[in-house]
Amino acid sequence: MLVRLALLLLLLSPSGALAAPIQLRVDMSEATRRIVHAKLAIPLTTDPVTLLYPKWIPGEHGPTGPIANLAGLRVLANGKEVPWKRDEVEMYAIHVLAPQGTKKLDVALDFLISGDEEGYTFAASSTSRLAVLNWNQVLLYPAGIPLEDLVYEASLTLPPGWKYGTALPVAHESAGKIEFRPAPLATLIDSPVNAGEFFRTITLAPEIHPRHVIHLVGDSREAIDMTREEEEHCSNLVREALALFGAHHYREYHFLFTLSDHVPFFGLEHHESSDNRVKERSLIDDDLRVRSADLLSHEFAHSWNGKYRRPADLTTPSYEIPMRTDLLWVYEGLTQYLGWMLAARSGLLTPEQARDYLAEIAADLDNEPGRTWRPLLDTAVSAQFLYGAERPWSAWRRGVDFYDESLLLWLEADGIIRAGTHGERSLDDFCRLFHGGKSGPPEVKTYRFEDVVAAMNAVYPYDWADFFTERVNRVQPRAPLAGITHGGWKLSYVDSASAYHKSLEHARKRVDLRYSIGLYLTDEGEVLDVLHGTPAARGGLSPGMKVIAVNGKQFTPDVIREAIRAAARSRNPIEVLTKNGEFYGTYRVSYAGGERYPKLVRVAGASDLLDLDLALRAPPADRPPRAPISPRSPCRWRPPDRTPAWCAPRGRTNIPRRGA
Repeated sequence: MLVRLALLLLLLSPSGALAAPIQLRVDMSEATRRIVHAKLAIPLTTDPVTLLYPKWIPGEHGPTGPIANLAGLRVLANGKEVPWKRDEVEMYAIHVLAPQGTKKLDVALDFLISGDEEGYTFAASSTSRLAVLNWNQVLLYPAGIPLEDLVYEASLTLPPGWKYGTALPVAHESAGKIEFRPAPLATLIDSPVNAGEFFRTITLAPEIHPRHVIHLVGDSREAIDMTREEEEHCSNLVREALALFGAHHYREYHFLFTLSDHVPFFGLEHHESSDNRVKERSLIDDDLRVRSADLLSHEFAHSWNGKYRRPADLTTPSYEIPMRTDLLWVYEGLTQYLGWMLAARSGLLTPEQARDYLAEIAADLDNEPGRTWRPLLDTAVSAQFLYGAERPWSAWRRGVDFYDESLLLWLEADGIIRAGTHGERSLDDFCRLFHGGKSGPPEVKTYRFEDVVAAMNAVYPYDWADFFTERVNRVQPRAPLAGITHGGWKLSYVDSASAYHKSLEHARKRVDLRYSIGLYLTDEGEVLDVLHGTPAARGGLSPGMKVIAVNGKQFTPDVIREAIRAAARSRNPIEVLTKNGEFYGTYRVSYAGGERYPKLVRVAGASDLLDLDLALRAPPADRPPRAPISPRSPCRWRPPDRTPAWCAPRGRTNIPRRGA
């Protein structure tokens, strides 16, 4: 423990700025072979020398720096190789035994690109036609110097004929080598590069300044053939986001869009760009397109919520200092709401698809047995290991529910504001107040729970501290569906799947029977999850099994659905033959309720607040934006169902931090 403390003190103790920028030369000419070469020239100011490999990667919410894939490390001082030793406690720290008075270290290393198609940036990021570079994977930085004082001069060599996209400003390029302008380490790590043989750049919303572009790179020429309609939806996303927030915090914005079946499906936010990776045919296949419809909007919204406004506990002075993730229900949860809303406003989702999206997550969360023991806060605090949790029994464990459940939470908050102000204000006003500010280059403005509560009260006085504390800190056996019901809709179940549900099943290659017999499996019959207390669980089925036959007939998705329909008519148990490792077994599932799929239905006579959320559009260019709200605005509306006073009682203003 003392060794760990000493190392942390070393990381946090400034020792002065470097005399010159660190030179970083990255060679991706062999990225198609899953190897990247890098060389660094690091000027020194102190003895002894400790070099650090970035560990806690912003946006990944965990110690995910892929140090296991670092290879070929060699360190030279004055042209001679010198020994190095890994710290035995903090293994991302490399102690270099350089001669006293050494002024510069030359470092060579290789990064071995993973072939694993599951994960985030530490998983597969190259094919024979494309690659994505995250700079944190190919560099080291000296301990004891503030991050803002670490400046890198980076260059990049690409395979012949490849083109690239990045938000990192370019100084010069020639013959496949790009020289970038000097950038602080935080900016460098925040500016990934996508590159490839099949590449296309499209300017979005060309009438808007600053510039917004999307860089498409795919494993085939057809993969990057974005239609004009989809281009316009992406342009509308830019327009709608700027209309929502009223300001921007980037010099330019670059959507990096990688289309491949051999890289993970995910998105990662950056201040001036986003790293978005989807299946190769996502611009061609309607089901795949629907699956990723809110990806760009989610990551774009993060430029405001997550990068510009960031929880203080996620803003650390070193990449080795652990982050505390208790406010991910704001960082990711509010962004999940914004991504859903902006996708609908821009046309990336139709209004019907947006409602079906909401129905899917509401049903998922409302039927999740793990919520009977685990509060939402713990899913955020535990994010660093829940991201990598296995699928089996996930409904009982709970996963990173702070995404979707917080969407419902923020939707409910929006409904409270709309109802309390008779439609004069909404959560849009909170976003403009909290995330807007003054347009300019990237900056970070941190916040704590108290700041969120204060801004919400500036928009509409209410006991927001208690509202959030109740829903986030405490066990809630049922999902927060009030935002749906107060919005004029209710969650129901019907006997036929929506087109949106079918698209998700086809794109994911899944069969979702959770709301009938309680089974979630692949289209090849592998059982991924069984919900506690459902007919499938009572019948003895469990994750890890593979369904071979149903009622004596070889399994297919249609066969098991027909068996569920037949059981509703005959009232006979469904007979399921499974393979579990080397063993076969037959299970009887007693269920006569027929197929059940989630659907939102209108509540007769109720106002449609969901339509107000989703149907808004960016104002015309000649319409002045709404005036920003002052945090000191006086109380103007009476809170519903509360005290007669014009201002709601403040209540508590902090959420206890577990594990602090």
